[in-house]
Amino acid sequence: MRIHLVFDLLAWLCAWLASVAVTRLGLLPSRSRSPFTDPGYFIALGLGAIAGAVLFGSINLRAAGFLQLGHSIAGAIAGGIVAVEIFKLFRGIKGSTGIQFVVPLAVGIAVGRWGCFFAGLPDYTFGLPTRMPWGVDFGDGVPRHPVQLYESLSMLVFLTIYLVSAGRRAPFVLAQGFYLLVGYYALQRFIWEFFKPYPALVGPLNLFQILCMALLLYSAFMMSRNHDYRATLAEL
Repeated sequence: MRIHLVFDLLAWLCAWLASVAVTRLGLLPSRSRSPFTDPGYFIALGLGAIAGAVLFGSINLRAAGFLQLGHSIAGAIAGGIVAVEIFKLFRGIKGSTGIQFVVPLAVGIAVGRWGCFFAGLPDYTFGLPTRMPWGVDFGDGVPRHPVQLYESLSMLVFLTIYLVSAGRRAPFVLAQGFYLLVGYYALQRFIWEFFKPYPALVGPLNLFQILCMALLLYSAFMMSRNHDYRATLAEL
């Protein structure tokens, strides 16, 4: 699992560099909030993300018969969202505060999934057996869907479209960027989960597909009530 740690650190580094680049290139609305000026926001985000990552990752492993702690990026996103929304509720903060995280998150996921890929079977993120020519043998002699790379490439597609749109100052993208990221991530993750051997919990759906459905609903709901949209339109 050492290789996974290397890519995790690389993902954090790339995410930080992406955040710096986005700020310097002026790809954020000038009125976008800087939540890190409030330490409470950062603490809520960090604790929520860690709790969500460990909780959902471990539940999934337990459902598959593994008695060990796990972690999950989907769980981290969900946990971070819940914690931040609770923080915003108590502080009376309205509108989106996540625009700063769009590019770093997309970059971090795209890079981090390569760590899952190189970690192989022990990481339990591999895909189902396949006869497709791009199937990958992770050491057990069975060609499998490289679902880790499917997700990485999916996030790179989103990143490309987002950066082009942000560079053109597209109002909708700049106003709803974080919710678009959450919705897109949830949708592509929901699809790729059908290519994984995770146990079903409700009908044919596994834990992460249920979680992704919740994230999709959150994305749609928040976009429908984002009061920053008109302000961003006026600004541009």
